[in-house]
Amino acid sequence: MMVSIHQPQYLPWLGYIDKIDRADIFVLLDNVQYKKNEWQNRNRIKTPQGWQWITVPVLYRFPEKINEVRINNKVHWRRKHKVAIETNYRRAPFFREYFPYLEEIYEKHWETLIDINIASLKSILQLFSINKEMLLASGIPTRDDHQGRLIDLCRAVGADTYLSGRDGPKYMNMKAFEEAGIKVIIQDFKHPVYPQLYGGFEPNLSSIDLLFNCGENGIEAIRNERSYA
Repeated sequence: MMVSIHQPQYLPWLGYIDKIDRADIFVLLDNVQYKKNEWQNRNRIKTPQGWQWITVPVLYRFPEKINEVRINNKVHWRRKHKVAIETNYRRAPFFREYFPYLEEIYEKHWETLIDINIASLKSILQLFSINKEMLLASGIPTRDDHQGRLIDLCRAVGADTYLSGRDGPKYMNMKAFEEAGIKVIIQDFKHPVYPQLYGGFEPNLSSIDLLFNCGENGIEAIRNERSYA
């Protein structure tokens, strides 16, 4: 059984979706320190002028964990995101079919970042017809160090294989995984090229870009590029 583990992201990019799709179980690493200016509260969409950030404003105090970070609802971010997505994707082939699912998310009031990240991720996975077991790391007893945490999570879910990101070997003790009886496979994600609005192809956007442009079958564009290092 293969497990993939990653911090929760907002409207995550295609490499994140690929990591979930390849594994049998996905663990959201929600109980590690939140990092500013990364992907946990923001992502990118395509506009006629190029890519644009859409960011969930947060009330963060170091060293809060991801599942402790609250949203700054004094900022009218939900309407802003909804309008930005609608304005830039309304001409996409599958926009009318899938936008109501995102619209439903933006109609709700969210207090914590983890809750909207989970809700948006589940919606995207559902629309790509990806059905995988998803667990929160905060609900699983583990050691506090990075290496021990990953190994303990693998053991807790009964995984004999861990799907690591491309940079995993830079910080992982591969021998420790071997001694624990856990095989490590490296995700060698190759970004697919697919039809987009607004001129030349722009990679590394939120996965909603693929969804609106290619629909449910857009997941096959990811799978067709798949390989393991």
